[in-house]
Amino acid sequence: MHTKLSSTQQQTLQHVLDGYPLVRTIIQHIHATGGQPLLVGGAVRDLLLDIPVKDLDIEIHHLDLQQLEDILRSHGPVSLVGKSFGVLRLHTLDIDWSLPRTDSSGRKPEVCIDPNMNMHDAFRRRDLTINAMGIDLITYELIDPFNGLDDLKNKILRAPDTALFIEDPLRFYRVMQFIGRFEMTPDQTLHHLCKTMNVTHISRERIEVEFEKLFLKSKRPSLGIRWVHSLGRLHELFPELGALVGTAQEADWHPEGDVFEHSMQAVDAAAALNIEDKFTRLILAYAALCHDLGKPYTTQIIKGKLKSHGHDQAGVPLTKSLLHRITHNNDLITAVCKLVKHHMAPGLFVKEGAKPPAYKRLATKLSPDVTMIMLADLAYADIRGRNPESHEPLTIPLPHIDEFVQRAQEFGVDTHSEEPALLGRDIMDIMQPGPKMGDFLRRAYEIQIDEGIKDKEILKQRVIEEINKISQN
Repeated sequence: MHTKLSSTQQQTLQHVLDGYPLVRTIIQHIHATGGQPLLVGGAVRDLLLDIPVKDLDIEIHHLDLQQLEDILRSHGPVSLVGKSFGVLRLHTLDIDWSLPRTDSSGRKPEVCIDPNMNMHDAFRRRDLTINAMGIDLITYELIDPFNGLDDLKNKILRAPDTALFIEDPLRFYRVMQFIGRFEMTPDQTLHHLCKTMNVTHISRERIEVEFEKLFLKSKRPSLGIRWVHSLGRLHELFPELGALVGTAQEADWHPEGDVFEHSMQAVDAAAALNIEDKFTRLILAYAALCHDLGKPYTTQIIKGKLKSHGHDQAGVPLTKSLLHRITHNNDLITAVCKLVKHHMAPGLFVKEGAKPPAYKRLATKLSPDVTMIMLADLAYADIRGRNPESHEPLTIPLPHIDEFVQRAQEFGVDTHSEEPALLGRDIMDIMQPGPKMGDFLRRAYEIQIDEGIKDKEILKQRVIEEINKISQN
C-alpha cells in the first residue's frame, strides 16, 4: 500500500531532516545515482504517532553495497563494521544506511543482501507491522505492505511473518515493551506465538534494553508485565514476580488486591513521577517493581490480621536475584536494593516523630547510591499503588510523605548525607592512615550525627577519651 504523507507529516519530516543537512545531500546523491532511499523502522512509526523522531534508519533500494559505500565515502569517512550485514555508517552521523537483506536463523545467521528485493519481502523480516513501514525520502510516500498504519490506529500488534518472528526470541520482550509503551494489544496469533515461543539464550544486555524502554518510555509500564502474566509465563521468566500473584494483603491497608496488583500499580505510579534524570527514573521503576518481593515469604495471620513483618529486609536478596538476570549494572542493583530495604522508613519516621539523628543516619545508609528524595518518591509510588476501583494508581496528595521530605530538607540530608566534620588530615598528628584511623573517624562521625557536634577538636577529644577509657578497662 502506497499513500502520500499528510502535509503536516511532510512538514514534520522536513523539520527533522533540517537537523541533518548532510543527510539531505546524501539522499539526493543516492536518488541521482538510481537508488531509492527509504526512512524505515521506529522513526516512521513515531512520525505517524506524532511522537518526536530521534533515531533515523535509512534503507537503500536499487544500489549495490559498493555503490552505497562509494556515495557515502564521497561525503566523509565510512565505518565498515556492519558491512557484512549490509549496513554502513558515516563517522560523522549516528545513522544506519542499509540495504535490504534476508537472514537465516541462529546466532551466526547467513546474510543475503539483495538491492532489488521487493518491498513486501524487505519489510516482512521486521518484528511488527507497525515497524514494517517505510517513507520514500524523495516522494514522501508511505510504503505499507502489511497495513501497519491501520494497526497503529487500532492499537493492534501483529507480526508481518510468524515464521520469521519466532526466529528472534528477543521479539518477545519487544512486544512486552511495546504493550506498555504504546498501550497496544497483540492480536490472537501474536499472543499465541509469544505464549509458546522459546525465549531462552537471550543475553542480559538485550533484555535490559527492552526493560529500559518499557520503564522510561511508558506511562503504564505495568501493562507489559501484566501481559507476560496473561500468557502464563510470569512464574517461568520472573519467578520473584510470579510469587506475588495470589499473595493476599490486609484489605484495610491494601484494598486493591494481592501483592502483584499492588506492585503493578506502584510501577505505574513511579512512571508518573516528575523526574528528569533517566537513571533515577529507572532506579525508581525497578524499586517500585521489587519493593514487596519479600511479602510472599513473610506474610502471616497475626491476631486475625495479615502482617508481613520483615518483608523489606527479605526482599533484598530476591531483588538481587531478579535484577542480576536483567542487568549487569551493579550501581543500579545496589541503589534498588537500598530503596527496597528502607522503603518503609518515610511513613514510619513521620508516624513515630523521628528526630534529626535518625534522618541523618538513614541518609548515611542510603549514601552515595540513593537520596532521601528518592526514598520519598518510592513511598509516593507505594502508597498510590492502592486503588481498589481500577488498575490505575491513585493520584492523591500524601502530606505525611511531604512532611518526611520537608524534615529531610530541614536537617540538610534531602539530597546527600551530612559531610563528616573530622577528616583523616585532622588526626595525622596522633595516628597514621590505616584501619585504626578508619575506626576513629567512623566513631567521630557517629558522635557528630547523634549529638549534632561539628567542632573538630571536640570530636577528636571525645573519641580519644573513649579510647582511653577502653584501654584502662
